[in-house]
Amino acid sequence: MSTDDNNAYGDLDKSKGVVMKELMLGNKAVARGLYEAGVCFVSSYPGTPSTEITEEAVRYDDIYCEWAPNEKVAMESAFGASLAGKRAFCAQKHVGLNVAADPLFTMSYTGVNAGFVVVVADDAGCHSSQNEQDSRHYAIAAKVPMLEPSDSAEALAFTKLAYELSEKYDTPVLLKMCTRVAHSQSIVEPGEREEHTKPYEKNIAKYVMMPGNAKKRHPIVEERTRALTEYAETGPLNRIEKGTGDVGIITCSTSYQYVKEVFGDEAHILKLGMTNPLPVELIRNFAAQVKELYVVEELDSIIEDHVKSLGIQVSGSNLLPRIDEFSQNLIAKAFGRETTSGTALEDAIPPRPPVMCAGCPHRGMFYSLKKRNCTVLGDIGCYTLGAVAPLNTIELTLCMGASIGAAHGFNKMLGKASEGKTVAVIGDSTFMHSGMTGLANVAYNQSNSTIVILDNSITGMTGHQQNPTTGLNIKGEPAGKIDLEALCRAMGFRRIRVVDPYQLAECDTAIKEELAAEEPSIIISRRPCALLKHVKHKPPLAVDPEKCIGCKSCMRIGCPAISMKNGKAVVDATQCVGCNVCSQLCPKQAFSSTAN
Repeated sequence: MSTDDNNAYGDLDKSKGVVMKELMLGNKAVARGLYEAGVCFVSSYPGTPSTEITEEAVRYDDIYCEWAPNEKVAMESAFGASLAGKRAFCAQKHVGLNVAADPLFTMSYTGVNAGFVVVVADDAGCHSSQNEQDSRHYAIAAKVPMLEPSDSAEALAFTKLAYELSEKYDTPVLLKMCTRVAHSQSIVEPGEREEHTKPYEKNIAKYVMMPGNAKKRHPIVEERTRALTEYAETGPLNRIEKGTGDVGIITCSTSYQYVKEVFGDEAHILKLGMTNPLPVELIRNFAAQVKELYVVEELDSIIEDHVKSLGIQVSGSNLLPRIDEFSQNLIAKAFGRETTSGTALEDAIPPRPPVMCAGCPHRGMFYSLKKRNCTVLGDIGCYTLGAVAPLNTIELTLCMGASIGAAHGFNKMLGKASEGKTVAVIGDSTFMHSGMTGLANVAYNQSNSTIVILDNSITGMTGHQQNPTTGLNIKGEPAGKIDLEALCRAMGFRRIRVVDPYQLAECDTAIKEELAAEEPSIIISRRPCALLKHVKHKPPLAVDPEKCIGCKSCMRIGCPAISMKNGKAVVDATQCVGCNVCSQLCPKQAFSSTAN
């Protein structure tokens, strides 16, 4: 299927007699595909680069959407909707699929009722992730089909087709996005919505995966894989584009776009839109038509290894790296072709490493932890920036929720040597995602651990999504609200205290006392994110140059609103939110509000 073939998915504006087109992000196009496919239920956990799919889907009144506490719950909830006979969907980033892998592998055995599609968005280049794992391995291991669009038009079309495949072959379908496809724009042709409903029928042998039933379902999965492989040979997802030269390239996803830009019409291209299961005869026939065969794919050599397993000579991983994102120039250079260069600026642009925002509520807590020379085991969120200069506080970031479990094991092994100085820090959304079980472990197995919950009343890193502690749902409407203090008490913690991270003395006292306690304890550092629209800020501060002695004490918190000029501290009034944390560090009281 070529990009032009996607016109079949267009919506004819009958009043004008023309097909209406729209420029869409890849993620928005997936959401449009969900709408047109008749999807009724969406449950996801936000994770870059997949977040916008659910945020766009919620705009359609015909689709029920929700943020789940984590990806496992999202997938299980969506599967329940599919079981009920309604087309369902969930989305996550690549590391989120790790969390949801448990239900995914067994859903491969049970199959589905109504169509069920799962987006997994990979992040080659680690733009917003802790690793570069290749999610195609999950499709292979779980034995479920995977589709990979290469632009927004395909994102819409493949989403709709994925539901057809899901119901035809009785399987969940993985739709693999990547940062470039998810966050790039191209032309799509929106269509109309088609409703699809299937009745629920009780079927214990199909859906109850105890060993006796599971053993009988496995042969069905293998037969399904054989049928899907036959589909991959002739279906519309994989296509050959004839070239004028002798070189043949097998590629997929965003790599296809780079290959087209570098080789134009010269290379013969086998463009794979279905990357699991991979075709056999289609690849053999393509290889027979070219003198030189290459595979261009980001990250792991999955397609290349498949081609080699067929006894076909092919190159790719010997020319291209298995790390980071590809680009047109990278591919051109690898194949000895001419590269292009942009116009250099006269002045070098200074580096802008990520920092916590001005007024970030986490800054005061991290400063207090650093002041007490604490060992800080961190977690996933914008507060991970506590690891960078000048705070340099966080010493571990592994995965969602790992801070609490790691602190427990750390303290169990080092005992008194670590209990009085080691803390775990975790955000409110991450705590709801997978921190609660770690906290239950601390309570149950009784390590003398101090846990700091950084409650900024939002899911900050992915763009301000609601979570179970905020009291609002995905639409901003009133929803169930979990009381963190009551939850911690119910888990068996007696020492629970709430502090305002803008008050350094309060934070310092809490840390000192809880680390000295002879039992597990919780500190809830509560202050809403400074970027929330409803947060009312105080007037910005200003520095009296007569009082400032240039000691740079205020610079120790790393606030981007403060800088030094001519040996004196100055405040950028356009960034300052008047949090007054810096003023608490100044020995000369040089800071004052501009409202005074």
